[in-house]
Amino acid sequence: MLYLPHITVTQYRNYLYQQFQFPNRVTGISGPNGSGKTNLLDAIYYLCFTRSYFSRPDSQSVHHGMQGLRIEGLFEKNGETAKLVCILRENNKKEFYLNDSEYKKFSSHIGRYPCVMIAPDDTELITGGSEERRKMIDTLLAQLSAGYLQQLIDYNKILQQRNGLLKAAAEHRRLDEALLDILDEQLYAKGQDIYAERRKFAAEFIPLVEAQYQSIAGSNDGVTLNYDSQLNNQSFASLLQQNRQRDLYLQRTGAGIHKDDLVMKMGEQPFKSIASQGQRKSLLFALKLGEFITLKQHNGFAPLLLLDDVFEKLDAQRMHNLLHKVCTEEQGQVFITDTHHDRLHIALEQLAVPFGIIEL
Repeated sequence: MLYLPHITVTQYRNYLYQQFQFPNRVTGISGPNGSGKTNLLDAIYYLCFTRSYFSRPDSQSVHHGMQGLRIEGLFEKNGETAKLVCILRENNKKEFYLNDSEYKKFSSHIGRYPCVMIAPDDTELITGGSEERRKMIDTLLAQLSAGYLQQLIDYNKILQQRNGLLKAAAEHRRLDEALLDILDEQLYAKGQDIYAERRKFAAEFIPLVEAQYQSIAGSNDGVTLNYDSQLNNQSFASLLQQNRQRDLYLQRTGAGIHKDDLVMKMGEQPFKSIASQGQRKSLLFALKLGEFITLKQHNGFAPLLLLDDVFEKLDAQRMHNLLHKVCTEEQGQVFITDTHHDRLHIALEQLAVPFGIIEL
């Protein structure tokens, strides 16, 4: 089992210095908006991923008027205790330590302490563009495979180099075709491997999400998911060659695995166009539960689950079903925030599992 009994935050967001103890497997966090509920969850996420859940620069996580921050947590995993420390120095240099040993590469930490977070802005997974869904898939796969994460890092570096070359060619009206050929070869070698991993993953993940949706919503509503990639019908090498002139004109790489998407439909229509609010929320939670279950199956223990402000998202029955599944059936450590102390207390009491509530 993965368990976080203690965390200390210093100069982090609205916390100047505060320690938190989590003696129970299920922890409720109650308080008005602006009291720091989301920030506490994000501090936990920080220790699992070396960064904030929200796409913000590290400097924006520093307490107002201060310089630097520190987050320290004690983790227990499979009977072993580990101390994790994240430090952002006054010069914005970030350091990350496992048992007082500094990481040379932050990427080597990803996946050691798996975590799934659900936050209000996650509705972008349903209503937003393909980038949000690719990010979700990549974040999950990075926790399952260090090799995948490195391939993705390499791919993005090569993609940047290729786009830089295309832009320079337009500015100087001269193209180094030999260099472009080399970058194309490197790009499709990495891209084909990433595509193979994503396709294999999607074949297992999609049926899992569809089953979770039916469980939460009480009906499948004709909802289907599909992994869409330009590489489904054509090799990456031929795609790059075929689009070369267009890429030179637009000064960017228009084809490749960086355009992949998880397409969601209801019947024959795009899901986000016709789904009700309740159906959208159900699919969001189904995606997140799919992440949770995938990580649990891979690791043999449940990841930490961070539920931010989820009571506003589901009706009472669906909320009870969700909490029963994650708090009772799955046996993982759960952190859940709400602005209403009484509502949170009643919901957790109904689960008949030991819990504690932190009042902020």
